[in-house]
Amino acid sequence: MAGTIYLVATPLGNLEDITLRALRILREVDLIACEDTRHTGKLLKHFEIDKPLISFHEHNEAERARELVERAARGVSIAIVSDAGMPGISDPGYRVVQESIEAGVTVIPIPGPVALETALAASGLPTDAFRFGGFLPPKATQRRKVLEGLADDPATLIFYEAPHRILNTLEDIVVTLGDRPTVVARELTKVHEEFLRGPASQVLATLNKRGSVKGEMTLLIGRGASAGPAAGTIIERLELLIGEGTERMEAIKQVARERGVPKREVYRLLEEQR
Repeated sequence: MAGTIYLVATPLGNLEDITLRALRILREVDLIACEDTRHTGKLLKHFEIDKPLISFHEHNEAERARELVERAARGVSIAIVSDAGMPGISDPGYRVVQESIEAGVTVIPIPGPVALETALAASGLPTDAFRFGGFLPPKATQRRKVLEGLADDPATLIFYEAPHRILNTLEDIVVTLGDRPTVVARELTKVHEEFLRGPASQVLATLNKRGSVKGEMTLLIGRGASAGPAAGTIIERLELLIGEGTERMEAIKQVARERGVPKREVYRLLEEQR
């Protein structure tokens, strides 16, 4: 008789967020597959759960997925967990679900905390429609191309971002999308949980003042403003100022101040446009 694969959501930070059902499943399964056995081991120890663990992360996902499905097909019940949140949401899980379906193995999701929904609920941005884009590309040119492609999307945009890239990403938002309402949700459910809200340039300026930026981050971007001095893209703002008679270099300086980006970046965009 075939076993079952459970996708078990685990806490983002605060261990009290785990569900009673998740705890029951973790106690009942034969095997737990996890991103980091040390990290999951601490969670299990806290709740006095003793189960065999096997690593299941982005570097061995393809090979391990086949192994887990084969075990489940032989009757082994398996829980898949990530370090935090729901497996398969920007974490390993997709391949094992796909192969389980093809092999006729039952997959059961055990819902719980998800960073993107947690951040959205408290962001203050519209929640009626949203688009989750996972992690943005690490390279600036590719990242800007993705953002430009979403310029006309009416939904709230949500991404996960690494702390060492957040400043560059916020700058790219200002450059490609304009000074939109932006929220950085940092260290969700943890001791140092923080929501930074405001125009993208303001959030960028706040983080720029810190010596270092740390913590896991969820980035949310609202729809573009329809009016105001900082509305529109950098090029649109420049064209408006120049059209009103502002000298070219003075317009570049003014837009750089408004958007919180270097003058050279504004100049480069203007030259590309020409």
